[in-house]
Amino acid sequence: MTTLLNETIEGLKTNVKGLVVLPDDPRYDEVREIWNAMIDRQPAVIVQCAEADDVSHAILFARNNGLEISIRGAGHNIAGNAVCDNGVMIDLSTMKNVHVDAHKRRAYVEPGATLGDFDKVAQIHGLATPVGINSTTGIAGLTLGGGFGWLTRKYGLTIDNLISAEVITADGNKIRTSETENPDLFWAIRGGGGNFGVVTEFEFDLHPVGPEILAGLIVFPFSQAKQVLTQYRKFVESAPEELNVWVVLRKAPPLPFLPEHVHGQEVVVLAVFYAGDIAEGEKLIEPLRSFGDAYGEHIGAQPYVAWQQAFDPLLTRGARNYWKSHNFTELQDGALDAIAEFAGKLPSVACEIFIGLIAGASNRISPSAMAYYHRDAKFVLNVHGRWDDVTDDERCIVWAREFFQASAPYASAGAYVNFMTEEEGDRITAAYGSNYDRLVQIKRRYDPENIFHLNQNIKP
Repeated sequence: MTTLLNETIEGLKTNVKGLVVLPDDPRYDEVREIWNAMIDRQPAVIVQCAEADDVSHAILFARNNGLEISIRGAGHNIAGNAVCDNGVMIDLSTMKNVHVDAHKRRAYVEPGATLGDFDKVAQIHGLATPVGINSTTGIAGLTLGGGFGWLTRKYGLTIDNLISAEVITADGNKIRTSETENPDLFWAIRGGGGNFGVVTEFEFDLHPVGPEILAGLIVFPFSQAKQVLTQYRKFVESAPEELNVWVVLRKAPPLPFLPEHVHGQEVVVLAVFYAGDIAEGEKLIEPLRSFGDAYGEHIGAQPYVAWQQAFDPLLTRGARNYWKSHNFTELQDGALDAIAEFAGKLPSVACEIFIGLIAGASNRISPSAMAYYHRDAKFVLNVHGRWDDVTDDERCIVWAREFFQASAPYASAGAYVNFMTEEEGDRITAAYGSNYDRLVQIKRRYDPENIFHLNQNIKP
């Protein structure tokens, strides 16, 4: 393989406008590093793309030389599929341009952009679309798997706000896809992941948001976990869709509004977000304070972009991460019991369990409208194992798996592909329900040789 690459690599360098990074390049280790430190793979060639045509050249180079292909956006995906061994990593992380047409309320976003890049430009115009909760997440991976966050209750999933996309297909051709152009491909990329091509531009619908919103945290003692969870379940049944409240169970970070003796102790956190009139939001969230005897709170008006970065310090790159996830249509008592039990035996200071409320606009879309199928889900639960030392791998992974099994009887069908680890290929058909067969047919049309298979793979 090395001989083959030496004979052809100069041609690749000539064809692309971006950089071609090889293992002997001083930048190689930095470029191949991704968010989850458990992933340590070594591509033969990394193509840092500067434009869409570079993607085409990289695909054809890999195919002509019989090499594996992996696609990296921001490198945030938990499964680590952005990096391959001994193949070609197509690195989109330097394609970060975001353009907003404020009059049309549209955003045009390159695939290397992070949520922070997107939000910063859109908020100049007081606009946003539903994305995730960590600003270093890549827009590409988030979108292709579905995408949800604070605005999802009001405006749906990220894919519900996707208008069109530019895609490089397995044969290296560039095509546009939307409801009217190559609509079958547009249907498939909205939840089908990176199975069908490489998206080099996303067009999103935007909504008036902020620039100031009401948001913050209320932190309760872990001893009150069951009563807080029970009251939370009741409260969100009638909460307006402008209001979103998530629950996080973890050891308390050294937040300045918490007493020092609470730092490092297990706590129950309500993360509160309201995209509307601040005074009205204050009235709506008042009942949350009566859920227990809070250690402290920090809630107030703040810039939307600031809240989008609030959890970044807990989700920095370089840690070892292992996730498990369930969808829920309701939070039964058994689920709450399992959550409280396993949150009481966190195996590391950075492990956590969160409940994300997504009930609202996304539930009003038909399961067959696009690849993302489980439109009945009202909550997404993420078991987030996170630690630093390799010697803690077994302990933290076992904890996550045991909690996943304990909570499974109370979960609804399906899975969220963006939270699935590399080992969970057996859940792919469940993730897509009755949409799976159609996805297979579209895969056969656009990638019959399955060259894009480093993903939650839909086999042609």
